[in-house]
Amino acid sequence: MEHLQDRCLELEQQNAELMAKLKWYEEQFRLAQQKRFGASSEKTHPDQLELNLFNEAEMLATPAAQEPDVETVTYSRKKSAGRKSKLDQFPVETVLYELPKTEQVCACCGGPLHEMSTETRNEITVIPAEVKVVRHVRQVYACRRCEREEIRTPIVTAPMPEPVYPGSLSSPSSMAYVMTQKYVDSQPLYRQEQQFARMGLTISRQTLANWMIYGAEQWLSLLTDRMREHLLNQDILHADETTLQVLREPGRSAETQSYLWLYRTGRMGPPIVLYDYRTTRGGEHPRNFLTGFGGYLHVDGYAGYHKVKDVTLVGCWAHARRKFDEALKALPASQDKNETAAQQGLQFCNQLFAIERELKDVTPEERYTVRMERSKPILDAYLAWLRQQRPRTLPKSLLGQAIAYSLNQWDKLTAFLQDGRLEIDNNRSERSMKPFVIGRKNWLFANTPRGAKASAIIYSVIETAKENGLNPFKYLTYLFEQLPQLPDLKNPETLDSLLPWSPWLPLTCNVFNS
Repeated sequence: MEHLQDRCLELEQQNAELMAKLKWYEEQFRLAQQKRFGASSEKTHPDQLELNLFNEAEMLATPAAQEPDVETVTYSRKKSAGRKSKLDQFPVETVLYELPKTEQVCACCGGPLHEMSTETRNEITVIPAEVKVVRHVRQVYACRRCEREEIRTPIVTAPMPEPVYPGSLSSPSSMAYVMTQKYVDSQPLYRQEQQFARMGLTISRQTLANWMIYGAEQWLSLLTDRMREHLLNQDILHADETTLQVLREPGRSAETQSYLWLYRTGRMGPPIVLYDYRTTRGGEHPRNFLTGFGGYLHVDGYAGYHKVKDVTLVGCWAHARRKFDEALKALPASQDKNETAAQQGLQFCNQLFAIERELKDVTPEERYTVRMERSKPILDAYLAWLRQQRPRTLPKSLLGQAIAYSLNQWDKLTAFLQDGRLEIDNNRSERSMKPFVIGRKNWLFANTPRGAKASAIIYSVIETAKENGLNPFKYLTYLFEQLPQLPDLKNPETLDSLLPWSPWLPLTCNVFNS
């Protein structure tokens, strides 16, 4: 009998472990199905933002969620600009239709007709890219008299702009075009090769790659180095990282993942976006890149950023909120989600984001004051709720991971209270990383480390230009026209006049939105 009782207890324990594992696999399966087939939006219905977060006794007891108060929400649609104002920035070609003189006769009385009014319609005509050859010819002059009478004859050559790539057919516009096609429009080089072939120009993708690498190393790297100096002079930055596959890295297999690191400014200072290619995800890379920087650094939960010295790490509430959102989406469809702890954790995060939306256009001082008055009590209640829920939740479940993330990252998650200039999330850097992630789906990988470094440089210039309201193609064309003509490429003042936020850039580089 004792043996059977021990065996029964053993089987009950084994059954409980298997049931816990089964629930975990079911949760992972539902989350995977939702990510594959469900909506990717993490938005919460506005009615679910209302929750009494300060009745701590009831919250810690995990009661049924109270019905939100009825609130009248008025939605106003932004009035779009008229069709005519949208076309004001474009050149206009007018085609006039007139009756021949012989037909300007009244059909009734035979008298002459006069112009009473006009009828006008506008059409958008698209002029596709075309290829033409620009042949640069400069005259060389000599003196006839010196040729006949003197020992030496002076030779005078007419000035001509320096080429962007000596010995190549590349021009400033063609080099800029290839770069923007790949890094703005996500067109791989083999597609560009086919596109040029349809225009009647046979040019290999290897040649196009050489143009981009030379332009990045010879010219654009001068700007990114200067942009990094400006970046390190700020006191609030954002950082993020993502994977990048480089096929021919010395001593590494083609399947090994490398990383592209992102560093950018926040809501203060000139918009600067810099990318840095590295072979690993080691924390020494942000530490080395940010040498000389001191201040606040917005990051996600990756522990490698702890190696950056003399900074205060600011956590991302979007990551904390996303974990509760995933835990909620992984619940069975038959379960009432309004009565779950995952919904309560999500509502805490929603309250913080709702306050931030109200503070979008206020001064940093006002934002700091409101956060201390309204956000800090929510954080205190949230911390008490986390500590109460942790022992009640399986650590490996999605809800358990969401609770553990907030508790483990608490110092970083509450750091945004220290300064009104700080942001509650790191979405700014994630938005800057998105163009690279979209491009990666098309061109998939870099061939060599040299190409990966060139891609990081080009992305840095293009994304910083976009952040400053510039047209990437026109701005790159302007750079490749001006940089080869500069006598001193190391002069900081000269380079500053070409940076994307410089007031001395021509207006043709700007994007004019009506």
